[in-house]
Amino acid sequence: MATINDQAVLQTIFHPNVPFDEDRQEEQEKQQLIQEGDFDPELLRQTTYLEAQGIAAAEEGDLELALEKFNQAIQLLPERASAFNNRAQALRLQGDVAKALEDLEAALKLSKGAGPVARQGFVQRGLIQRLQGQEEAARRSFEQGAALGSVFARRQLALMNPYAALCNQMLLELMRKSPPKGEKETC
Repeated sequence: MATINDQAVLQTIFHPNVPFDEDRQEEQEKQQLIQEGDFDPELLRQTTYLEAQGIAAAEEGDLELALEKFNQAIQLLPERASAFNNRAQALRLQGDVAKALEDLEAALKLSKGAGPVARQGFVQRGLIQRLQGQEEAARRSFEQGAALGSVFARRQLALMNPYAALCNQMLLELMRKSPPKGEKETC
């Protein structure tokens, strides 16, 4: 059985024009649909609607209403990871980082660390850990998010890499020193 990295290399070799992790993301989304098929369809419809209302309220800046909608969704289907992940985001925006982390851990546990909800959860957790100065924990969270296909997590890992930062700094310095396009360098 091939590892995830082996599969990624084979994917790149045999399908060079397909984005690196597109197949993996599609597979994860199919897996989530299968997992959500385990829920009562009517309860799933209601919780999805409540979450959409919560997300809209959060986007409009009404975090109290957003939290109310996410709480209702969790009451209806406490085994569904998505509402915990969304509530964690609202809690973080409200400044309650401790409760946000609790909800992220619940979301990651319920999602079994797989699929789009886990991908988002790992990224959110990594951001909080980084803001708290927990660089190594943040790195692990971003690595898990990146393994699930998060481009943002991969970018964060690159930014956290001291060698990449040094290379970027050197490249910027070189670009600053080189003459503008069309001008000749003078000594």
